[in-house]
Amino acid sequence: MPMTTANADPALRRGAALFHGLADRNRLAIVHQLAHGERRVVDLTNTLGLAQGTVSGHLACLRDCGLVVGRPEGRQMFYSIAHPELMDLLAAAEQLLGLTGEAVEICPRYGPSDTTGPRTETIPTMTEEVAP
Repeated sequence: MPMTTANADPALRRGAALFHGLADRNRLAIVHQLAHGERRVVDLTNTLGLAQGTVSGHLACLRDCGLVVGRPEGRQMFYSIAHPELMDLLAAAEQLLGLTGEAVEICPRYGPSDTTGPRTETIPTMTEEVAP
């Protein structure tokens, strides 16, 4: 019987690609905004304080991963969550984060945002109210 390595397993590759697509704070912030309904790039740039190019690039990544879809209306594009199951996944992740306490946040590999000191920003959770 041949041994299957992690690199050869298509399900593991797809799972890693999914989580890699969600592994950016800006993309998560965009997803959190889209959880409350359709948004245009301009709406997201105003709410999140990000540059238009940054938002567009992250939306392209999320769209390429099949996580968001765009609906054209005239000259505008309205983005939304492609599959409501994404919100279930993020809610489950929040539950898991609640169970791990600070372990994930202080992870020496992925926790700290930089080497100059502790994180100071807050990222809204799916249960917090996010401004429209």
